[in-house]
Amino acid sequence: MNTETVESIRRHLEQVMDPELRLPITQVGMVGEIDVDDDGTAEVQIKLTTEACPMRSRIVDDVVAAAARAQGVRTAEVDLTVMSPEERAELKDRLRGGEAGKVNPFAREDSLTRVYAVASGKGGVGKSSVTVNLACAMAESGLKVGIIDADVHGFSIPGLMGITMKPTRLDEMILPPVAYGVKTISIGMFVEGNQAVAWRGPMLHRAVEQFLTDVHFGDLDVLLLDLPPGTGDIAISVAQLLPGSELLVVTTPQAAASAIAERAGSLSEQTGQHIAGVVENMGPMTLPDGTVLDLFGSGGGATVAQSLSEQLDADVPLLGSVPLDPALREAGDAGEPVVLSAPDSAAGSALRQIASRLAARGRSLAGRSLPVTVT
Repeated sequence: MNTETVESIRRHLEQVMDPELRLPITQVGMVGEIDVDDDGTAEVQIKLTTEACPMRSRIVDDVVAAAARAQGVRTAEVDLTVMSPEERAELKDRLRGGEAGKVNPFAREDSLTRVYAVASGKGGVGKSSVTVNLACAMAESGLKVGIIDADVHGFSIPGLMGITMKPTRLDEMILPPVAYGVKTISIGMFVEGNQAVAWRGPMLHRAVEQFLTDVHFGDLDVLLLDLPPGTGDIAISVAQLLPGSELLVVTTPQAAASAIAERAGSLSEQTGQHIAGVVENMGPMTLPDGTVLDLFGSGGGATVAQSLSEQLDADVPLLGSVPLDPALREAGDAGEPVVLSAPDSAAGSALRQIASRLAARGRSLAGRSLPVTVT
């Protein structure tokens, strides 16, 4: 066996990422023994985290392609095995950064993740579509993004993201599926078919808590939570579990919707949350002949932003208005977010601009204690 060839293969495998963990397979202990025959045939042992790993075929293809690029390799094969309980325990410990037990990483004082709770006063305003498209647009810009579908009774995020696979379980740790570069978790990934979830307050709180402690998102720049409409149990639980989260209030231009949206925003007075801004959805659309159709009226988003600014004595900006656009509905039905499938459409362009405004805020250290000492 040529030692130089083996080392070359290992260096190339450092470029292979685990699709769920988003870390090099060499870093998470997935690469075992590597053998190279005299004729240049390489055999690479890969240790899957679980026997039922849904991404095994992709991992095999990526490993074969990477190993074949190494100097002295004519062809490559993969020997699939499964991590031992000890190896899985070591991986979990590495992923948790040595933390013992379950923790909510986004509630820590040193967390730099921007957490946005996407809220609305009533249903049917397109809150989930806004969540998905903002997440995908920010991920495309290079940010590490995650989504928690906190609308337990009315979950829709998996369908809007085109996600059909189940999360991978690493014992009690859950690895969320990744679509369009966004790590996503939803109760819809754990129920069969279109089964209803009939849970009351304590179970709803526990579900959100488990999403935060049991699901391994890794280091995120942005985490978005798609809240159910209104100001009920889950909205209150999110404020308690994520005290540093900010609200994104979604409304339509219609006066009735905007009035109810103000209630969702005013919840921040009781929870102590900051409002990042207001997004108006289903705004006036420009028809091919140049005329403007304001099917749901106009100005509702600006009204909500102004009212909340006065009520909270703070600057609550209108982040943007997303026009009524068939492309947005078509993209959602297809599981392909419009910011990616039709980025130049009216809705796609507006959503990308809103995402850019949020992404530009970055990860702030303001008000956080830093691990420094005076010498």
